[in-house]
Amino acid sequence: MISDTCLPISKLRRHKNMLLLLLGSVALSGCGLRSMAGPSSGAINKMGGAAVASANIKVIDVTDTVARHIIDHSRPVLFSERLGDGAPIGSVVGKGDVLDIAIWEAPPAVLFGAAGGDLRLTSSSSTARGTSLPEQMVDIDGQIVIPFVGRIQADGRSPQQIARDITSRLTGKAHQPQAVVRVVRNASMNVTVVGDVARNDRVPLTSKGERLLDVLASSGGVKSPINKTVIQITRGNEVTSLPLETVIRDPRQNILLQPDDVVTALFQPYSFTSLGATGHNAEIPFEATGLTLAQALGRIGGLQDHRADASGAFLFRLENPDALDPALLVGSRMTPDGRVPVIYRINMKDPATFFVAQSFPIRDKDVLYVSNAPLAEFQKFVNIVSSLVYPVIAVENTLQAN
Repeated sequence: MISDTCLPISKLRRHKNMLLLLLGSVALSGCGLRSMAGPSSGAINKMGGAAVASANIKVIDVTDTVARHIIDHSRPVLFSERLGDGAPIGSVVGKGDVLDIAIWEAPPAVLFGAAGGDLRLTSSSSTARGTSLPEQMVDIDGQIVIPFVGRIQADGRSPQQIARDITSRLTGKAHQPQAVVRVVRNASMNVTVVGDVARNDRVPLTSKGERLLDVLASSGGVKSPINKTVIQITRGNEVTSLPLETVIRDPRQNILLQPDDVVTALFQPYSFTSLGATGHNAEIPFEATGLTLAQALGRIGGLQDHRADASGAFLFRLENPDALDPALLVGSRMTPDGRVPVIYRINMKDPATFFVAQSFPIRDKDVLYVSNAPLAEFQKFVNIVSSLVYPVIAVENTLQAN
């Protein structure tokens, strides 16, 4: 017959056996324990020479040389460089423009004399008396017709050139003729403004010389914040874009617009994604003027001290091939839009990296990932064991007390 004092001991033995089973199962599962935040730094480093989805993904260390090369190939083309600063409109006549032409003849008038002694020939828009000439519209062939002169080429010429041509043709017919030509209505010199503006419009250009910001203002301005707006100018086959903030800060980019330019205001919500052992996992928006790696790390709250691998920060990017060393492109397969998938490795344990990070540019759709340190994985295992062991120990102590 078993005594009553033996019952607690048998129960205690059963609890000890349960504890050993729990520890064993946790130990076995702990061997395969991995972070669910993403791959380890070792896994990414091994990927550098492996084929992933039929593409050879390169792992590139972020150094001063790499940063300088990327900066050189990522600098935006300025309006002043690509398009230049043109001449004010009104100095060149175009098809459809309406011209006012006044012709004078010194006395005694031979050709344009009037019975009342008025020696002027003016357009119908003048209040002076004399022989009148209707306002002249430049026809589809780019020409106008002047009495006693004939057809004159006007398209592509300045009003002064047209006046000299009229005077030259009247010499010998009129007595010391003189002519003045001016544009009264501009039909061909317009700029189209579309996109994220208050009012899509065709803005006429004048001899004053309208600049980019003038035309945007005449359309009611942009609707989105300035730091998230990009201005695109299409001139013929040239298409150039710059952040609106750059145009405002640099007066040289506030260029004179030319006829048939198309100004498009684009709302650009640039962003990058932060994942892993960072202070903030989210999609982080940034300005159209750009963001550096140092600024990006600041916006996500840096790295988590208790779990981040400071030498295991990575930037995943679809890179422009021109920004890479040609040797790295060997064997790489591009995306349909002509980009190359690369992984930039960032060693935050190296003090020099902090200087490089102040200029290394972040691009739209970049993914910044920080892997967990190996010690953090071990700490996870310890925490799981503790969460299972401590309740069992508490039960054991209770049984022993009884």
